[in-house]
Order: sequence, then structure tokens, then C-alpha cells
Amino acid sequence: MNAFSAKKITILTTVLVMAVLAGGVTIATLARQPHAPAVPEGRETRVDLERRVTSFTAAFGPHGGYRPPARDERRAVADGVGLLLDGRREEAVRRLSSVGYGLLTLTDRVTGRRFAEVAEAGGGTGRGWGRVYLDLDSPPRWSVQVPHPVADRDTERFGVAVLRGTPGGVLVLAGAHRRAGRGNEADVAHRSDTVFHVVCGELVERGMPAVQAHGFADDSAPGYDAIVSTGRGEDGRDEARELTRVLRDGGFEVCRAWARRCPLEGRTNRQGRRAAVEEVPFLHLELSRSVRDDEELRTRTAEAVAATAAGWR
Repeated sequence: MNAFSAKKITILTTVLVMAVLAGGVTIATLARQPHAPAVPEGRETRVDLERRVTSFTAAFGPHGGYRPPARDERRAVADGVGLLLDGRREEAVRRLSSVGYGLLTLTDRVTGRRFAEVAEAGGGTGRGWGRVYLDLDSPPRWSVQVPHPVADRDTERFGVAVLRGTPGGVLVLAGAHRRAGRGNEADVAHRSDTVFHVVCGELVERGMPAVQAHGFADDSAPGYDAIVSTGRGEDGRDEARELTRVLRDGGFEVCRAWARRCPLEGRTNRQGRRAAVEEVPFLHLELSRSVRDDEELRTRTAEAVAATAAGWR
């Protein structure tokens, strides 16, 4: 290398360093730029969380697209969520970006609380793998799971209401209608080869209790507003009894799966089975169409569930 070339490289290096310092970023940041989230770390976006979720789910339909994730793809999303729970944001961003997911910080206009959104970058690719929302203002300690958004009408709204209802929550939201794709491959409540299931498993490994929300047609369980079960396991029975008591005190008719035979008890639910193996509380909650269609009734039910979640420490 001649003296002119060396001098030229030195000048270019100096200019680069000055530009980096002026921009308030570091060389390390530039090095990981291909893996950066859509919104840079530290920047927040104010949203109505329910409106954001329902805008995402609005396009869901039984003829929508769904691509089953490979083992390493579903593991990457779950790892990213786990790293976030461990407070390792930069590592989470890199792991998520390896499968086209990004990380945003959202401030909910209704509650003023901050949430991390784990979602497909750039609005999604139609793979239908879903999203995760984590409370950033309190240590996450429980989850609300919505496996059948739109198909079980307004359970996505119910999930947001529960998340808003008490600190420390994680919302796990399926990314497609349960009848999308081929066969039952998008019915995440009954499959273990989905991003939804592996993310829920990541939470179970941390001992985090869960409420999973479903919906039923009124004539599927006449006379009942809700069906409460602990699924396959017995853990969470005390919480199930307390939730039932609060709902009954509020005028709801509740079928208790541990006290009598109820329809839609959720005993074949994959996430419930996983929680039962690990002896982690899991509540399977079915709500009638009448309850879900009525905003006041839906809100009161969500408040009862949030009060139950508040007792999980």
C-alpha cells in the first residue's frame, strides 16, 4: 500500500467515526444493523393496544394463508421471547430477526403502560405465526392466551382487556384463523408444532400460570355464560374456584368442570397438557357468544380474570 492510499483510508476512517459519534450510535450498533428492530431501541410508539390487535386480526379468515413453521423457526421466536423475559433485549432482537420477527416498544394510550410487541417485521409475511405482547413496566408473571382470534369472536379483545387489567402479563396471540391453511394445521390449541405452542411452553418453563380464552355458541352449552376448567391438570384449581365465585357473584352462570361434566372442558388442549406435565396452573375459559358480543359483559369477565391473575406471584 502506498502512502497516498494509507492516507485516504485514514481520512475515511476518521469521517466514519465522526459520523457515528455525531449520530449518537456506536460501531457495535452499526455492526448489528441488519438485525435491528423496525423501531430503534429506546423509541416508543403510542397506540390503542386493542385497536392495534384488532387491526392485525381483521384480515383473518378460514381461507387465509398459513405456513407451518419449521422446528428451528418456532424455536427462534420462543427463544426471543425468553431472552426478553431475561432482560437481554439486544440478544432477543438478533434471535427474532433471524426468522423475520421484530421488536417494538408500544405505549398503550388507554393505560399509559409500555408493552413489547414481538411480531413479524414489516407488517408480516402471511405465515400466520402470531404475536406476543409483554408488559415492560412490571416483571411478567402470568399469561393470557388467545388461540382462536376471530374464529372465537372477540376473544382477541378479551385478551387485551385481561392484559390491561393487571400488571405483569404476557398476551400470546395466534396469527391465523383456526381453519386457515390445510386441515387443522392452524388450530394452535390442538397442535404442538406451532409458534404459539412453543412460546407458551417457554412461559411454562418459567413457571408462569396461564388463562386461555375460548368462545362457544350459546346453543353449545345452553344455560351457561362461561365454562371454567383446569384442562388436563389439577393445578390452578383454587384460582378456578375463585374465578367462578367472582363470576357467579356478578350474575354469570358458570359450569365448573371439576364439579360436574361440562362441555368444552379443554382436556385435549395442548398448552394445558404441557402445563399439567410441569405442574403449572392453567385455566381454560370458555365464554358464550352472548357474553363476548356484549362489551359490558366482556369487560366484567375480563376484570374477573385480571383479578385472578393479580393473585399469581
